[in-house]
Amino acid sequence: MHTRKRILVTGGAGFLGSHLCDRLVGEGHDVICADNFFTGSKDNIVHLLDNPHFELMRHDVTFPLYVEVDEIYNLACPASPVHYQYDPVQTTKTSVHGAINMLGLAKRTKAKIFQASTSEVYGDPIVHPQPESYNGNVNPIGPRSCYDEGKRCAETLFFDYKRQHNLNIRVVRIFNTYGPRMHPNDGRVVSNFIMQALRDQPITIYGDGQQTRSFCYVDDLIDGFLRMMAAPDSVTGPVNLGNPHEFTIKQLAETVIQLTGASSELISAPLPADDPLQRQPDIGLAKTHLNWEPSIQLEAGLVKTIAYFRNLVAG
Repeated sequence: MHTRKRILVTGGAGFLGSHLCDRLVGEGHDVICADNFFTGSKDNIVHLLDNPHFELMRHDVTFPLYVEVDEIYNLACPASPVHYQYDPVQTTKTSVHGAINMLGLAKRTKAKIFQASTSEVYGDPIVHPQPESYNGNVNPIGPRSCYDEGKRCAETLFFDYKRQHNLNIRVVRIFNTYGPRMHPNDGRVVSNFIMQALRDQPITIYGDGQQTRSFCYVDDLIDGFLRMMAAPDSVTGPVNLGNPHEFTIKQLAETVIQLTGASSELISAPLPADDPLQRQPDIGLAKTHLNWEPSIQLEAGLVKTIAYFRNLVAG
């Protein structure tokens, strides 16, 4: 028999959060979406507002939240450099105070709690690909530190709450993800390239374009989230979730030009500070413990993402 759970998703109106809300409501759960709309958008969840099993709360996780829930997915935090560097102090507070507040809620309600961490905890890695056992190469005082170190501290808090209060925690480290509902101006490479191509503008490549990224389509990632939450309690993580197929930034730009039919040329700009040269997940743990690996190829995912952005530009 299906058991309906009450599930809180912080950052639920964001790119990943809205897709997660869709899946959870679709599976028959009662979903509370909490978002302060700094980077999230009501457009992402407007189709859910009339659903009796969906509830929207305007709330900032740096303040405590008092609700009764069975599970918590803590996704609240700006995740692109443009947004998290806009107010770096608030970014750190969102990661750290947000984790403390959500862990406190989980402790009170005895809820299972999930932390959306990031591959940024590895910094500019000197180990390739990155396994969960790698402790990272992070600059603690650079322009990206508010996000990198904020997420690292959140992981610390999750494991200390487990050790000290026996909380049921799940931590995943998300590698580059893309898909519909990405913010068009978030400064991330997939949305940047698609928006520039759709406007027939030159495509800006930072550095020589040989730095690599691994791109996971959003549907694959959300499947990983649900498998992690459903895994045995011994599987706390951290577990890497991402696509292990590596592409250079130049290859991505050329693929976007081809799929959009744009006549954009490639131009280069200086590499930003602390920008990692390689980023590729080792997903051995996800395969073993979650029976998970991505199934959607880059071109197939880009076609769907381009269609979404084309509608935005046309609208």
